[in-house]
Amino acid sequence: MQRRLAAEILGVGESRIWIDPARIEDVASAITRDEVRRLIKEGVIRVKPAHSPSRGRWRERHEARKRGRHRGYGRRKGEATARRDPKEEWASRIRKMRRYLRFLRDHGVIDRRTYRKLYMWAKGGMFPTFASLKRWLEEHGYPTSVRK
Repeated sequence: MQRRLAAEILGVGESRIWIDPARIEDVASAITRDEVRRLIKEGVIRVKPAHSPSRGRWRERHEARKRGRHRGYGRRKGEATARRDPKEEWASRIRKMRRYLRFLRDHGVIDRRTYRKLYMWAKGGMFPTFASLKRWLEEHGYPTSVRK
C-alpha cells in the first residue's frame, strides 16, 4: 500500500519506487499520505532513475550489417529495385563509360567520329556494362589501357 501511495504522490510507476531496507518498519507503520510524504522528504522512499532500452545490441548488429552480415536473401523484402534505384545505377554506369570514352578521345586512342558513335551507342544501351564497352574496343583493335 505504501509503495502505491508513494507512486501516486511522486507521479511514477510502482516499479520505480525504492524503499530503504533499513527503515522498512517505519514504512510499514506509515498508513496516511502525509506520513508517506514525510518519509519521501527524509529520503527513506525515493524514485529509481528511468531506464530506456539499451542500444548496445543494436550497435553490435549495426556494425555487423555495415560489414555485410545479416543481409542475405531471407532478410530482404521488396524487389531489388526497391533496394537500389535502377535510374541511379544507370546514371553511374553511363557516367563511367562517358568518362572513359572522353579519356580515350583526349589521349588519341579513338578519333572524334568514333567517340561520337560509341557515345551514342552507350546512351542507347548497346553496352550494358563498362566491361562490355571495353570488350567491344578490344575486339575492334583499340587499346584499352593507355599510359599517360
